[in-house]
Amino acid sequence: MPASPAPQAPSRAAIDSMLDQALHELGLSANTLMAYRSDLVAADLMLASKGQSLLTARREHLYALLAERSKAGFKPRSTARLLSALRQFYRLLLRMGKIDADPSVLIESPKLGKPLPKALSEHEVEALLAAPSADDAVGRRDRAMLELLYATGLRVTELVTLTTDQVNLRQGVLRVLGKGSKERLVPIGEIAIESLQRYLDQSRSQLLKGRASRNLFVSVRGNPVSRQVFWRAIGSYARQAGIVRVVSPHGLRHSFATHLLNHGADLRTLQMLLGHSSLSTTQIYTLVAREGLKRLHANHHPRA
Repeated sequence: MPASPAPQAPSRAAIDSMLDQALHELGLSANTLMAYRSDLVAADLMLASKGQSLLTARREHLYALLAERSKAGFKPRSTARLLSALRQFYRLLLRMGKIDADPSVLIESPKLGKPLPKALSEHEVEALLAAPSADDAVGRRDRAMLELLYATGLRVTELVTLTTDQVNLRQGVLRVLGKGSKERLVPIGEIAIESLQRYLDQSRSQLLKGRASRNLFVSVRGNPVSRQVFWRAIGSYARQAGIVRVVSPHGLRHSFATHLLNHGADLRTLQMLLGHSSLSTTQIYTLVAREGLKRLHANHHPRA
């Protein structure tokens, strides 16, 4: 009797289709979607080297896959993300009738520590915001981006994808489309409004050179400023400001949250401003504030 053919591995198109369904059903961000897709394709390739696939794998095969990743030096956070992708994948396959049982059930995620967000001091933030030149269009644009990031705590993707119709300078608010396509209103603040108005009045049209664009922040070619370009710019300005540690756009988001909390903001307000779906995500900033108080006490109390 001829052997029955082995089940075929899901094609890239099948994985893409599953992730598109997850995006629609769970409100995953585009960046999370891209990361999940990459994780699943890599996992399927590793399983294929053992004669298995994502469709045929049983729990023991997934355990072996995770053990192999651990030996290869993958970090626990990376493994936790892969498990999340696998669970979404298998839940959908189960609902679609493609598999009879979910092999990811009962597999525990690795224990993750809670690294405290690294916030800049208020003095460091002032130095960073003063670094871009006020004498050229790019400098005024970058100053407006930095001021807006620190004033609002936006994610970098939210910042670089802002359009002009999301900004209301008269009312002093941004209409932000965050993770899961959830919309929130965020106040801008007077200093950021002034910097943004200066960019709009003196620099944006100079950068566009007559070209049309809905994007708020544009490059010298008239294109939207990319995440990568802004990431490099903020690192350059940090060095100009004499900040020796690595500074990222997310670091300014952390600084925004930490400084607000230090000056008396409550967690619920902070949660809404940051666009967190869960208050537990926001609560990590209470640990940051507590650590800051400990350092303050150690540095200034005579019996510390």
